[in-house]
Amino acid sequence: MSNFWTRTLAGAVFLVVMVFGLIWDRTLFGALFAVVLWIALQEFYRMALGTRFLFQQKLGLVAGAAAFLLVASHCFYGWDLRWLVLALIPLLLIPVTAIFLPSREGFGDLTYIYAGLLYIALPISLSPLIVMDGEVFDGWLLLSLFILIWVSDVGAYCVGSLFGRRPDARKLAPSISPNKSWWGFWGGLGFCVAAAVGLHYLTWLPYGLVHCIVVGLIIAVGGTCGDLFESMWKRHFGVKDSGRCIPGHGGMLDRFDSSLVAIPMACIYLTLIELI
Repeated sequence: MSNFWTRTLAGAVFLVVMVFGLIWDRTLFGALFAVVLWIALQEFYRMALGTRFLFQQKLGLVAGAAAFLLVASHCFYGWDLRWLVLALIPLLLIPVTAIFLPSREGFGDLTYIYAGLLYIALPISLSPLIVMDGEVFDGWLLLSLFILIWVSDVGAYCVGSLFGRRPDARKLAPSISPNKSWWGFWGGLGFCVAAAVGLHYLTWLPYGLVHCIVVGLIIAVGGTCGDLFESMWKRHFGVKDSGRCIPGHGGMLDRFDSSLVAIPMACIYLTLIELI
């Protein structure tokens, strides 16, 4: 099977899984995003540390997964929020076990474990708060935000491919991602805002038109920053993709890099103006 068809089929399967995971029910959502968190965090640790500090990597993975599952249990099933302190146990064991490392070489790289938790585990662990409307599971808002990210990516790719490859086209961040152009950025921004307006009239984004436009702008800018931020990590560690779990698309972190920045930014805006 050619790379084009492999990429297309894998993309279609990914899209279907995401849509059903976001809107079907809370249990499926929890299972899906627990897997996303685990694989994305594992990919980050593999890029940053390889086979070093394996035990501490496992503790970081357990801490991130525990935080997500305990927040989800609180939001979905009413568990007491105090159980969230259990996620601190593996987190606190990292410095305890580090004392007994046989070698201090590269000791500073242990900070990558905490960086991964802040970068990946924290935003994903807060996602259950977005999909609950009181006691009712409602993933349509989060799905709408993902749709805006996907539309922005398509717009950036299409416009960037048409105009961004011209010799006189200005590059967006040539030292980080040489193929990204300002044409692509403005194309993604325009597509994203147009999609936000469309979702407003479909009532998938049940807010005023101005707020929906602002959300579209935030998602486009935040998504671009998230994508470039992950590109910085990959360039720093000398890898092309974070992993290979999605054929033709790279790793899980490659698929969610934009959302790790864009969706929290949009939710902060909606929270500050008391819309969620």
